[in-house]
Amino acid sequence: MRRRRVIALIGGAAVWPLAAGAQEPRRWRVGFLHPGQFRTASMRLAAFREGLGAAGAREDAKIDVAARIADENFDLLPALAAELAGLRVQAICAVSPPAVRAARESTGSAPIIAVDLESDPVGSGWTASLARPGLNVTGIFLDLPDFTAKCLQLVLEASPGGSKAAALWHPAVGTLQLEAAKGAAAALNVALEVFEVRHVADFETAFRAVAQSGNGAVLTLSSPLFSGNLKFLAELALRHRLAVINQYPDFAEGGGLLGYGPDLQDLFRQAGALTRKALQAPPGAELPPVERPVRFRLVANLKTAQALGLTIPPTLLARADEVIE
Repeated sequence: MRRRRVIALIGGAAVWPLAAGAQEPRRWRVGFLHPGQFRTASMRLAAFREGLGAAGAREDAKIDVAARIADENFDLLPALAAELAGLRVQAICAVSPPAVRAARESTGSAPIIAVDLESDPVGSGWTASLARPGLNVTGIFLDLPDFTAKCLQLVLEASPGGSKAAALWHPAVGTLQLEAAKGAAAALNVALEVFEVRHVADFETAFRAVAQSGNGAVLTLSSPLFSGNLKFLAELALRHRLAVINQYPDFAEGGGLLGYGPDLQDLFRQAGALTRKALQAPPGAELPPVERPVRFRLVANLKTAQALGLTIPPTLLARADEVIE
């Protein structure tokens, strides 16, 4: 078992000077529950703290952030969530479906702000609706069917001529995204073969199996396990000569063929701002509505395309926000 990595960061994410004679500002304590590597989670935490401060507000407040990071050992999440509940945090930012589930089991009252690109909050029973969550969960979620279909279409466009595609799937994030990929493949008349990946140690075996299966176009379904190892995924894709799209632009910037999706640092700033909104809500008020990622970027790597013997169509390049030459 991997060594457990836990950090507790206590400090004011946003502190404003007190006017003479003013009352001591209220103090909030926020939990941050992340399943990924310490290095990656620390970067996301920094952006989250920026969002906590940038959301602004007329009322002064000091915010303490207690972070618990599982270092890709998803089995630790329930215990880490219980630790945060024991600290009596007033809100928890929970990253990924397993973290949201763990946070919900640890508290029935503190607001949970999800950063979850793999679930339908209404379908999961976490919110009553997107506009009026109704329970104690809100957050940032993707429109999975449309987004997954777009990713699959892009990688097929970049690697034309095939009637087969592969999907790399991390079962811990649930099946909703996988079902969306299957539906998108059926609509495009493409046979989709699914390869499970449960640990980083499985990456090499999975890529080898994909290459041997004859699937040239590969869709990596969203998971913190993948987003925390984008450079490694890009190296494996090139080594096995696979046209791969990942849901994060950083993947193409790190040597992968295509990256399409939200900027992760922006996503966590958005989550920080949403957390502050939840904290500032009057007692008994509903949580802020569920949000979508604000901005999506398409990045194409022509150097990788050349190494793979592919010619990315000009129509795709024209839609890209960034082309790496």
